[in-house]
Amino acid sequence: MTTKKQEIGKLGEDAAVKYLENGNYQILERNYRRPWGEIDVIALDKNNKNELVFVEVKAQNGKFEWKPEENINHHKKHQLSRIIETYLKEKNVPEKQEWRVDALAIELDFGIKKAKINHIKNIILRA
Repeated sequence: MTTKKQEIGKLGEDAAVKYLENGNYQILERNYRRPWGEIDVIALDKNNKNELVFVEVKAQNGKFEWKPEENINHHKKHQLSRIIETYLKEKNVPEKQEWRVDALAIELDFGIKKAKINHIKNIILRA
């Protein structure tokens, strides 16, 4: 049985994938999971030299009361770093491969069946 939150998350991720595909991104994986974390979407940005993009999707029914990137706190950054490192090793991604982390904030409007998407690029800078 799915909860309302899970349903909103799934709809948000579906909207994110459609948005990315329309923006010339190639979707490589969805919901890459390990016990220590998850990456919502992994894609290649064909507009930016096939840069690898790890996408954190934040979906909500209605307008956001806060900036979605504010929800990516120290703990979440640590979790994302660890899962990205795992993905890069597991997939034997060359060290020279460029990559970034983006956030997609998705405001769902069930009344008119539309989604407003705010694409925030490069939310986490590597030290």
